[in-house]
Amino acid sequence: MRPVTELAKAHLHLHFTGSMRHATLVELAERDGIRLPTSLTEDWPPQLSADDEKGWFRFQRLYDVARSVLRTEDDIRRLVREAAEDDVVDGALWTEMQVDPSGYAARFGGITAFTDLVIDAARDASERTGLGIGLVVAANRTRHPMDARTLARLAAQYVGRGVVGFGLSNDERRGTTAEFGPAFAIAERAGLRSVPHGGELRGAAHVRECLDHLRPDRLGHGVRSVEDPDVLARIVDAGIALEVCPTSNVALGVYRTIDEVPVRDLVAAGATVALGADDPLLFGTRLAGQYAILRAAQHFEDDELAHLARSSFAASSAPPHVREAAERDIQQWLERPTDGGMQA
Repeated sequence: MRPVTELAKAHLHLHFTGSMRHATLVELAERDGIRLPTSLTEDWPPQLSADDEKGWFRFQRLYDVARSVLRTEDDIRRLVREAAEDDVVDGALWTEMQVDPSGYAARFGGITAFTDLVIDAARDASERTGLGIGLVVAANRTRHPMDARTLARLAAQYVGRGVVGFGLSNDERRGTTAEFGPAFAIAERAGLRSVPHGGELRGAAHVRECLDHLRPDRLGHGVRSVEDPDVLARIVDAGIALEVCPTSNVALGVYRTIDEVPVRDLVAAGATVALGADDPLLFGTRLAGQYAILRAAQHFEDDELAHLARSSFAASSAPPHVREAAERDIQQWLERPTDGGMQA
């Protein structure tokens, strides 16, 4: 089989702190005397489940602990650079990294100063690695919807300067989705893509709420739209892409095994599916791993993996020259002879 690391991809579902290398987490924690829980050291990657609020709290606590090691501007630049390097190794030509500036504002001079820093770090990482990078400013649905409006206005200031989308993340079971609609309207008027999370921890009924109130261009996860054929048909008809993250779906208890993640059902229905790694730091698998897992567990053939790769670019904000290069690379990958069974 052709190595999946050599298949050109766009990475559209990657959270900021969750993109950190495990070795970097450990190194930065040791530098500042931060004691990490065993689930982030000898028991890494952690055993996670978000079946209930207690499980999600544990996941969020680990994320917050990881974020606490980011103390300096150089730490931020290092995280972005290493995430870019890792995505390039995995075959990415374009990555959209999602970040909530309010989670870092206190330490880095406010949401505007932090956003400036991340944009500059992304620009530098792109120049060093050749990876195209866009940023998604994401609101936290556990906070007040007015905070989301503030972030939407912030994101609007950076249109054409590195920010390509506006998202909504954290525990899908918290908050009232409709109340975030005005924030997404601000982002939409500014020309940003709407990329909220939906259809992971809650089912198809919540996907419908997202469609009605947030007008998404893409949905983070969206896998549970398969539970209602009408909702899935609406997604397909509207051309809304789904950022599917198989490893995290299983780790968080949405599905018991990779076999159950409904990638084939979504594709068969005509949905645009873009694979993502979500939080490699906590789930232990990066972008190419998502493709390799589908090959191993769901027997995806190379032409099917290439279709997913093409879909990732179709759903992205990548500029035309990146899309054109990706199409050439994907076609060349398919035309290569197989290597006698080698897998990435």
